[in-house]
Amino acid sequence: MSIRALLSYVLLTIGSIIVAFPLLMALSYSLMSESQIATFPPPIVPVRPTLNNYADVLDTIPIGRYLLNSFVVSTAVVIGQLITASLAAYAFSRFKIRLKDDLMFFILSTRFMPPIAVAIPVYLMYRQLGMTDTHVGMILLYTAVNVSLAVWLLKGFIDEIPREYEEAALVDGYTRLQAFVKTVLPQASTGIAATAIFCLIFAWNEYAFAVLLTSGEAQTMPPFIPFIIGEGGQDWPAVAAATTIFVVPIFVFTVLLRKHLLRGITFGAVRK
Repeated sequence: MSIRALLSYVLLTIGSIIVAFPLLMALSYSLMSESQIATFPPPIVPVRPTLNNYADVLDTIPIGRYLLNSFVVSTAVVIGQLITASLAAYAFSRFKIRLKDDLMFFILSTRFMPPIAVAIPVYLMYRQLGMTDTHVGMILLYTAVNVSLAVWLLKGFIDEIPREYEEAALVDGYTRLQAFVKTVLPQASTGIAATAIFCLIFAWNEYAFAVLLTSGEAQTMPPFIPFIIGEGGQDWPAVAAATTIFVVPIFVFTVLLRKHLLRGITFGAVRK
């Protein structure tokens, strides 16, 4: 192994530890009692692991409702973004569109500023339309905010798929939509999986709009976790348990799609 490769492995290992450390500490604290965390310095590994914190969170806090809200909103957002972004990316990739480059730049320009910069106008608009604290309002907002990233990601994958696949399908009598669904989408499965993960992470973890636009029926988990901190004192084991429960679904989703992320697709198989 060369020095350059060894250095790369060392840097990647250090980076992975830094990224994973907060999650591992949350998991560790969720297995500790409050007295263990109160000691100074607090232990890194629980001395006597316990699941009481999870039982207390599930029994005394209505965490299920907020997890369900997060699940409903995030699932709808991912589906909506994949449908709209895949169609838009396919159109930009295959058709001759006037001012295509300018339109793509405009789509990208929506990511130039942080979404929270338009929070006040969005709040005033939603209040006028009666869409605050609604699932539909959050789904539409999240879909609109992050669809530009999905379009750019998917367009890059579709650009690499040879047009001959679609032309062969069209010759066989398929419509353009059928050729897109049956030939392009399977070839772009890796890109779709990666885009789905990014879309889910955004919708699942989004805090600023959720805390501004929701307060009850449609409130998701991110704005609810700080509420646990302020209820009856700082119950850090409960916060750690709730955080761990919140991270598990997105971790499972990523693990289920890991094969699609790691599997390469052979582009350009048909020679022109």
